Amino acid sequence: MQNDSLPPRSGLLAFPPDNAAAIALPPGAGPLQDGHGRRISYLRLSLTDRCDFRCTYCMAEDMTFLPRHQVMSLEESLRLSRLFVGLGVTKLRITGGEPLVRRDALWLLERLAALEGLKELVLTTNGSQLERFAAPLARAGVQRLNISLDSLRPERFRAITRIGDLHQVLRGIAAAQAAGFRRIKLNTVMMRGTNDDELADLVAYCMAEGLDIAFIEEMPLGDLGHGRSGTYFSSDEALLRLQERFPLQASDESSGGPARYWRIAGSETRVGFISPHSHNFCDTCNRVRVTATGELYPCLGQNDATPLLPLLRRHPEDDEPARQAILRTLGMKALGHDFTRQLDAPQVVRFMSATGG
Repeated sequence: MQNDSLPPRSGLLAFPPDNAAAIALPPGAGPLQDGHGRRISYLRLSLTDRCDFRCTYCMAEDMTFLPRHQVMSLEESLRLSRLFVGLGVTKLRITGGEPLVRRDALWLLERLAALEGLKELVLTTNGSQLERFAAPLARAGVQRLNISLDSLRPERFRAITRIGDLHQVLRGIAAAQAAGFRRIKLNTVMMRGTNDDELADLVAYCMAEGLDIAFIEEMPLGDLGHGRSGTYFSSDEALLRLQERFPLQASDESSGGPARYWRIAGSETRVGFISPHSHNFCDTCNRVRVTATGELYPCLGQNDATPLLPLLRRHPEDDEPARQAILRTLGMKALGHDFTRQLDAPQVVRFMSATGG
């Protein structure tokens, strides 16, 4: 039996504030909304803080990972997901760390795919395990994959990931295509002086392989011992650079997340930009995050969170305490964040791998 007493963590609230109770809805009464009237239909659920890479923008080189008893069991992850779907969430993204290093992750994915009311089950991965798992993931019911890829140059890729093998990831992408996945999307974190000279090459690769790509402005999460102002590369600058090589056309398409897309004439490839600095998308935010330790974060750019795991363990046969905590927590969801002012002094000191990618 797992211990239900978790040590206090910085930024956590023992319970959501009472002034959030007014937005609580009885089960089945309607869709989730936050205190600003935004519909919440998208949950990003982390299975683990562990990863087989050590990407420089995501975690420290020498990481200390969580002890097992602090991490949700797969059964607890399923129980919490069922609660969110019952409250109106229709899209579920499984993240990490690297979710495919979690033992028996396929067991959970099969059961998540069967949840009544869930319309989309997607997974974010670094691609390292896809050569082995792509076909089983498709059989389990995962519908789409996002694959992190920040460089097509082997030595540079290893420098960014500290550990990763580019060719292993490329074989994983090929395995995912062979398994029947469509609209595979690459995620590339843009870093000035590191990979900003490869943006066009990455788009060309996606066009040749029939992939989509999203370029992401680096977010100041976690204390890496240095600021990000020197490496920050904006979506606007990236767009201008890409337009020198490709005939990009603005599109109103959406994948249900924060990316804003452009099309390339004569190609199926979509080029997206996720711009938490230059084009804040908070006004349309439809998502919340649950970490591998069961902490519900209404906003990636804030420290406020509610620990749900103690409620699950304290009430193993009663979902109502966790359900009410979820509903009340939405009242904490901030109207927006300001990452730009935090480039060299991050207010969110947890690493991205701890929150869920």
